[in-house]
This record gives sequence, C-alpha cells and structure tokens, in this order.
Amino acid sequence: MAHIIVVGNEKGGAGKSTLSMHIATALARMGHRVGALDLDLRQKTFGRYAENRAKFAAASGLTLAGPRYIDLPQVDPATLKPGENVYDLRLSVAVAELEPESDFILIDCPGSHTRLSQVAHSLADTLVTPLNDSFVDFDLLARIDTDGEKILGPSVYSEMVWNARQLRAQAGLRPIDWIVMRNRMGAQQMVNKEKMGKALENLAKRIGFRVAPGFNERVIFRELFPRGLTLLDLKDIGVKQLNISNVAARQELRDLMKALNLPGVEIDF
Repeated sequence: MAHIIVVGNEKGGAGKSTLSMHIATALARMGHRVGALDLDLRQKTFGRYAENRAKFAAASGLTLAGPRYIDLPQVDPATLKPGENVYDLRLSVAVAELEPESDFILIDCPGSHTRLSQVAHSLADTLVTPLNDSFVDFDLLARIDTDGEKILGPSVYSEMVWNARQLRAQAGLRPIDWIVMRNRMGAQQMVNKEKMGKALENLAKRIGFRVAPGFNERVIFRELFPRGLTLLDLKDIGVKQLNISNVAARQELRDLMKALNLPGVEIDF
C-alpha cells in the first residue's frame, strides 16, 4: 500500500501548497512514484502549481520529475449507498486510482475545516503541519497564557488530529506520525522566535508530535510558483550557479526531508 502523506493546517497562508510540491518533487526526483491530490476544491493552489509545472515543462521541452496529480473525480449521487457521504466517496475513489501506481500519495488539505480534510487526516500515515512562526498560528494547536509560556489546553486543530488518531486506532491502523514544521522563520534570533520554540517543544511532549526544521522566509518560493518549479529544478532550467540564499534553501529542504523519516527514502540531493 502507498504511504499517505497529508499536509494539513486549518489556517490559510501557512505554506501548505509550496511545502506539498517540494516534498512531492523531492520524492519523485529520488525515484519514488508519487501521486497527489488537492482537497481545496475552491482555491486549488496545489492543483494550479501542478498544472503550471506541466505547462512549463511542455513549453520548454523539459522532462521534470514530479507527482502524478489528479483532481477528485465527480461521482453519480445515485451510486451512493445509504448514509454514504459524497465527499468520502470522491476521496476514496481518487486514492484507489493512485494507489496501485504510487509509493507515496501526498494530499494537500485546505486551510479550513472541511469534511474532506477530516477524512484525509484519518488516512494519514505521516501528517505534516506547516506553522508560521507566530503565536497567531500556534493558537490553532493550543491555547496559551498572555506571557506566551504556559499552555492552557489543546485547540481546534489538535482536537481534530486527536479524533483522526482515534479513528485509526479503532480500525487497527498504525499511529499517525505527526510533524509540525516551523515555516517562514526570521533569520534573526528574536524573543518571539525563542518563545515559539519553547512553546512548541513543550506542546510536542503533551500531544505527541515532532518538531521539524522549516523554511526561512525567501522570495524564491513566490517566484517559482508561476512555472510550477521547486528549488530542486533550478539547474534543470539553466541556473548554473546557485546564490547563497538558494543553497541555504536547498539545505533546509534536505533537512526537512531527513526529519520526515519516510519509509524507504534515502536523501540524495
């Protein structure tokens, strides 16, 4: 069976689609077969990212390793069984289509609470939650006191992940390996950054996730999207000498992929 990676966070703007494309492309470039789904049926940022990649490669005459992306299929409501949810069926049909030809299936969830997102989290073997380095984003994981030090209790997203874990346990499936990734970090050591680090480490022990190194804020990520490219594709499009920022960004991606500790994956870029 394919190993399912879910990229989820109920807050928009956390960098889920950029992260999803970089993880999927890194796996594909290392020789793994990767399927991909975008569950944000309205914005479809990851879907557009994949579409941009295909169009750019075709126009440039390049062969770029990447995921096999498909849209969720439409289903005939008449085929639903009594009590069956149409979104559950659409997702299960898509996963069933990708699984025979995939080592990994990456699912990018919307930045909101939806039925599709709930179901996808229960399918996750690995859950990656990008989190902007801010207590505004931290509030989705846990409520914290006014000093930013004492954790008062879990918040809405953590409770949703807990429910997904319960469903998997009842079904006899292996536990979710949950990784929280600090994203858009500033280069300087600031008080807020230090407090965020301590708060995440404390919360990780209480609710069971691992903290992974993330990406610093870099312009390059915004520049790559229109062509559907990732940091790993720059040399393929003729960039002979990477600047210091791009080299550092590639190292951040390498460190993240190591931290994910996905089965059968040896980092070679």
